[in-house]
Amino acid sequence: MVDGTDTRDGQTIDELARASGVTVRNIRAYQSRGLIPPPEVRARTGYYGPEHAARLELIKDLQDEGVKLDTIKKLLDTTGGSTEQVVQFIRTVRELFAPEDRQMVRLAELAERYETTDPSLAKRGVKMGLLREVGEDTYEEISPRLMNAAAELTGLGIPINRSLDVVEQLRKHADAVAKLYVDLFLGEIWQPFDASGRPDDQWPRVYETIERMRRISGEVMIAVLELAVAERVDVTFGRDIVRNVRTSSAGPTTTPADDAGSDGPAEA
Repeated sequence: MVDGTDTRDGQTIDELARASGVTVRNIRAYQSRGLIPPPEVRARTGYYGPEHAARLELIKDLQDEGVKLDTIKKLLDTTGGSTEQVVQFIRTVRELFAPEDRQMVRLAELAERYETTDPSLAKRGVKMGLLREVGEDTYEEISPRLMNAAAELTGLGIPINRSLDVVEQLRKHADAVAKLYVDLFLGEIWQPFDASGRPDDQWPRVYETIERMRRISGEVMIAVLELAVAERVDVTFGRDIVRNVRTSSAGPTTTPADDAGSDGPAEA
């Protein structure tokens, strides 16, 4: 939040701290870690401009969402974040792929929804990034859709612990898929755009590409998942059917002795 201080000639670090709500100590720490560029030095005094304010606002937003400073630095480094336009680009990308609206929930509600009183489940949800503790017995659901899906599985008789196991494994696979799409975008879209000097008239095309990739990636994931599940079902149930057919067609096994004894006692 900027307080209206005239920034045309830059702000001192104290002025920037007051305007941004970030402490002087943290501003210096961000600068030492390469998260914000150094100020312009005039007469032994450093002056910070709008780019610094935009960076600080982005850092605060990402930290509020639980993004670590190392990850934030990678985001900025990857995009060559040296302009306000790039900072806005990062924010727009995150908004496009941001989870749905979050909602607050009480621990008692979670216990009722998932039919358990085990307090460790909420802690596991926090560790997995599904929940964020905001107060005593109060949590914020990061992805209500995932939480609702887990509740539906519970309604089918599947224990919540088992559902969380599945979500945990899916998240690992999703991270790998996300890397594929990010690498695809960086290599085929961003890097050529960056190498051309990021022309102002090309920014709309970049944003449009991101939006279309977001839609396409979702459609592809659903299609691939349905195909994989269908093949897995065919293999799994097909194997069981073949096994059952073989077992039933073989019938009970008999030995010659059994056959001999089937006509009554042998004659003396």
